[in-house]
Amino acid sequence: MIRIVSVKFRTAGKQYDFSCNGLELTAGDQVIVETDRGQALGTVVTAPHDCAPAEAPDKLKNVLRLATAKDLSMAEQSAAKEKTAFAVCLERIRARNMEMKLVRAEYLFDASKIIFYFTSDGRVDFRDLVKDLAHHFHTRIEMRQIGVRDEAKITGGIGICGRALCCCTFLVNFAPVSVKMAKEQNLALNPNKISGQCGRLLCCLNYEYDTYRDHRKELPKCGRKVSVDGQEGQVVAHNVLAKRVTVRMENNVSIEVPAERLELLERTADKQPTAQSRPRSKKVAGRSLSPRKAAAADDGKGGAEKPQQKQPSKPAAGGETDKPARKKSRRRPRRRPANSKPSGDKNG
Repeated sequence: MIRIVSVKFRTAGKQYDFSCNGLELTAGDQVIVETDRGQALGTVVTAPHDCAPAEAPDKLKNVLRLATAKDLSMAEQSAAKEKTAFAVCLERIRARNMEMKLVRAEYLFDASKIIFYFTSDGRVDFRDLVKDLAHHFHTRIEMRQIGVRDEAKITGGIGICGRALCCCTFLVNFAPVSVKMAKEQNLALNPNKISGQCGRLLCCLNYEYDTYRDHRKELPKCGRKVSVDGQEGQVVAHNVLAKRVTVRMENNVSIEVPAERLELLERTADKQPTAQSRPRSKKVAGRSLSPRKAAAADDGKGGAEKPQQKQPSKPAAGGETDKPARKKSRRRPRRRPANSKPSGDKNG
């Protein structure tokens, strides 16, 4: 069995699994782990648990040690350098008039690399910028393009609810959000009210979507005919959480009643075809027959089948009855010269 522990590197960052490497760890401990980018300082999220080798993640890294006072001091020094690196990179971007927005500069734990996060509408050629920054800081430089939601997650802020943004406090992954969720919750489709700091739809629209959808199934749909205390009406609106329905009565007066007081009326039956409607054609052996031919075919099936009498064909001109009549040629006959004799004249 392998003892695995989950570690995160920022407040609302993703959690990664590491091997405990024989260390006794608890939730909240700060540890130094081995990553593809080098050593990093992280925080233990959950207590270690046993896992079978076959179920363990691929390329599992190890926890090197518990963070010491020296490690924490080194991390603080690297974080203090981030403001200077951000200012220098922003100055270089403005000098080159590059169409990109710098979001954050991040030092690795051992200051072996600086990662610059930026946003842009399209692709940006930053090769010359990387050369300038590497010459200035004498270390490895990495430029990483992110989306607007990731920008809000890194920057942070206060939402329209008055609390800190979900993405920078507890939300680890971004779930897809659609306008259908706002419609299901009867929210006004005003972009200023249903959009977050990032300019996208609010992530909190996804929190209660399943609850609204399940409660709405218990209510009659809008437009359904119902009866309230013996009076007929039509459903026009819902109050999903209160399980109440707004009904417009026959006198054009709208009332809001609980769903328990409603009595669903039967739907109107489908309209019967009128006598003037034309009957559809009948298909026989893959062919469609007109109504008159279909009726004749049905009459023929009821009685005995009569042998078909072949009508004698009219004799063609010239007395030849076996040969079919030739079609008239549309081609204009060729003129013969006046001196020439006809080809059928044997006396000439």
